[in-house]
Amino acid sequence: MLLSLIRMIQAFRDYQRNVAELSQLTDRELADIGLDRSDIPRVAAGNYTA
Repeated sequence: MLLSLIRMIQAFRDYQRNVAELSQLTDRELADIGLDRSDIPRVAAGNYTA
């Protein structure tokens, strides 16, 4: 149980870090990699399919 809680916290931190990094990109940079701002949460969560 403790291990699953630790994994959940780590996954949330990874998600937050990914959102923060992608949010720092300009709209142009996001477009260059085929994304827009509305895609950031899905990409950060690993649920994005092109």
